[in-house]
Amino acid sequence: MTSLSYISGQQAEVIAQRYLLSKGLKNIAKNYRCRRGEIDLIMADGETIVFIEVRMRRSNRFGSAAESIDRRKQQKIIVTALHFLQSRRLDYSPTRFDVLTLSGNENNEQLNWIQNAFST
Repeated sequence: MTSLSYISGQQAEVIAQRYLLSKGLKNIAKNYRCRRGEIDLIMADGETIVFIEVRMRRSNRFGSAAESIDRRKQQKIIVTALHFLQSRRLDYSPTRFDVLTLSGNENNEQLNWIQNAFST
């Protein structure tokens, strides 16, 4: 993995996407936006549509990457996911909300995939 001190949020999303593809998920959309918010990655895990928030932190000094996704951010992701599902007539598809975090520094880099990180 490239040192986190040198990568952007966009590069972190590419790393996350490659990792999830290697775990068998399939691409649906990237950086989906609507008036209410944005979802970094939307992928399929079998029949389940997975909405994925990617977070990168170089240090846990101000909390972990996962902790930075507070209830307000979760609600924005949920509303944006509903918009995506309705706009594609996928309202009744099974869904899941995952978080993929990249954290650490040059000496200790970690990637953590949290499945079912939160729910509606």
